[in-house]
Amino acid sequence: MKILIAEDDDNFRTLIREVLQDAGHTPMAEINGRLAWDRLVKDGADLVVTDINMPEMDGFGLLRNIRESERFKAIPVLMLTIRELAEDQVAGYETGADDYLTKPFDNEVFLARLRVLARRIPPPRP
Repeated sequence: MKILIAEDDDNFRTLIREVLQDAGHTPMAEINGRLAWDRLVKDGADLVVTDINMPEMDGFGLLRNIRESERFKAIPVLMLTIRELAEDQVAGYETGADDYLTKPFDNEVFLARLRVLARRIPPPRP
């Protein structure tokens, strides 16, 4: 799976990229929502993993762009963030996130959630 990552923290971005590569996925990592959106438009993706707190465009902004886009509105999105309050999680789901996972995270739980989200990816059109 081609997975777009929007994460401004260098350590988490590297960790997520390595976990995805080790699991056989193709990660594409960007340091903020604006660059992630540009990359999504240019290269497409099967799934998006986004932080919330990022400069230039946060995860909510990226998620809004995705859900308002005819091309990408059905793409599964996992919010992966340090923000663990119930109100943050509710805001994520109400903005259109398919799942929400807090940092730090267990790698196997992260990958299991991505497998669940992958079931929502529509099959390619003939």
